[in-house]
Amino acid sequence: MTDRTGIFAGDDPFAIARAWLAEAEQTEVNDPNAIALSTVDADGLPNARMVLLKEIEDDAFVFYTNYESAKAQEIEQAGKAAFVMHWKSLRRQIRVRGTVTREDGPKADEYFRSRSLKSRLGAWASQQSRPLSSRAALMAEVAKMTARHGTNPPRPSFWGGYRITPSQIEFWADGAFRLHDRFVWRRTDARHEWEITRLNP
Repeated sequence: MTDRTGIFAGDDPFAIARAWLAEAEQTEVNDPNAIALSTVDADGLPNARMVLLKEIEDDAFVFYTNYESAKAQEIEQAGKAAFVMHWKSLRRQIRVRGTVTREDGPKADEYFRSRSLKSRLGAWASQQSRPLSSRAALMAEVAKMTARHGTNPPRPSFWGGYRITPSQIEFWADGAFRLHDRFVWRRTDARHEWEITRLNP
């Protein structure tokens, strides 16, 4: 049994993560849902980039992207990913590692429809991660997609979500004199109970 009280209290790590994110939404100036997503390529070389987390489900974390992007290709190859969510204003972070599956059904359609029209058309126009001759070429492609799809573009087949189902979640909060508070939740798979451990700073 760990001595978890205050911001660490509770038996559901996803509920704790949602509570921390809700706090951050009141204090962070920009993108409180930004995560540094890490993947590895076919040679095992790590890669990282910022993406926006769109949902914390009851058992997973969901974000959306182009399935033909570098990150998606690395996710598809490895089937695993990790991310860190850091809030300077709260001096807290959450680290997650786990397996990844696609979210490309009705939930992806619904989220795509909720995006601004320009963002939806941009998703059609951008060949994410691939070489681009100029910004003018990109804007020309946006104009072409606007003419083709109008004001209600459907979700492209190459665009959708990824769901990270964690095997490990770590909650970190800044402490005086670098004596931080860290609790890690681990499980072998979603059918097993979480094992919770306090870690040294």
